[in-house]
Amino acid sequence: MIKVEKIDLSDQQQVNEFIMLPFRLYKECPQWVPPFINDIKLMLNKKKHPFYELNDADFFAVYRDGRMVGRVAAMENRSFNDYHKCKNAQFYLFDIENDQEAANALFEKVFVWVRERGLDKLVGPKGFSAFDGYGILVEGFEERQMMVMMNYNYEYYATLLESIGFEKEVDFVSCHLEQKNFHLPEKAQEIAKRVRERGSFKVVQFKNKRQIVKMANEIGHAYNDTFVNNWEYYPLTQGEINLLLDNLLSVINPKLVKIITYNEKIVGFLLAFPDISAALQRHGGKITLWGIIDIMLEMRKAKTVSLNGAGVLPEYHGRGGAALLYSEMQRTIEDFDFENAELTQVAETAVQMRKDLINVGGRAYKNHRVFRKTL
Repeated sequence: MIKVEKIDLSDQQQVNEFIMLPFRLYKECPQWVPPFINDIKLMLNKKKHPFYELNDADFFAVYRDGRMVGRVAAMENRSFNDYHKCKNAQFYLFDIENDQEAANALFEKVFVWVRERGLDKLVGPKGFSAFDGYGILVEGFEERQMMVMMNYNYEYYATLLESIGFEKEVDFVSCHLEQKNFHLPEKAQEIAKRVRERGSFKVVQFKNKRQIVKMANEIGHAYNDTFVNNWEYYPLTQGEINLLLDNLLSVINPKLVKIITYNEKIVGFLLAFPDISAALQRHGGKITLWGIIDIMLEMRKAKTVSLNGAGVLPEYHGRGGAALLYSEMQRTIEDFDFENAELTQVAETAVQMRKDLINVGGRAYKNHRVFRKTL
């Protein structure tokens, strides 16, 4: 018997079962990297997560014979809708066993929720913040998930959604770069050299987190503006910017943060994160003293880096900003002796960046697809 229930967020047992479902589904999967349990708990806390300042979400689980077999979050991002003049709903935290009947029942409940709010399209997976990652994995199942910056799922997920009537909205491709194959074209090298010599563009680097904290608010707002032309963009609230910065500061090596300025104005970023996936897998989503120490040790010995936060304001691309960005990307990989780098989740709508990544030696090796269904 199939039954779908809305999660009672005051019922700790229900909440915990919802949060822990993927830990059961992926227990034996070597590619899956567990999220921090406290991060998911925050997503379900309407009093604390800044998403709920302007927006709303509810959570649903599907049961077969009393056993939870699937889950999903249904979300109304009013900030996104107001900016893009649309009536979208979005879904996230979608995990399920290979059970088409259960998936049908789960999304039918979500469709009712969407229609009751006067919305006309459901898009997802798409999360609560800029670092939650996008889409269902449709290519690259043999590759390990890059920390918690994206999701991993089994191959049947896309089939379940397509059978319900979902279609492709947009793809996010992750590119793999090997240090030995990174090649910045001669023309780009010359442009980067010239803009450095002129002095209008500068690269700001940091020695410690205190220096970043002093610029935190300015960095947060500029980071948001840098991706204004991206498919997923919407203006973040101050609370959402603060959460983004808190997440950044908790895992970042300050020496791997680079800010690009033009006449002292922040116009670009290069945020690099050592791949600590192995440590995250060892500690199963729990934060303990030993876990924190282990993560710090993993950061020091990591040979792969995620470049998840690379961009320059669109109006500065033609002035040499993009060439400077890729030059600094190469320096980061070489100076810290990373053998491999991943450009994590670049939207197919970022056409020029996708071309640039191929030109410097990148290879597309993962693809996450965001789906849509018009209701």
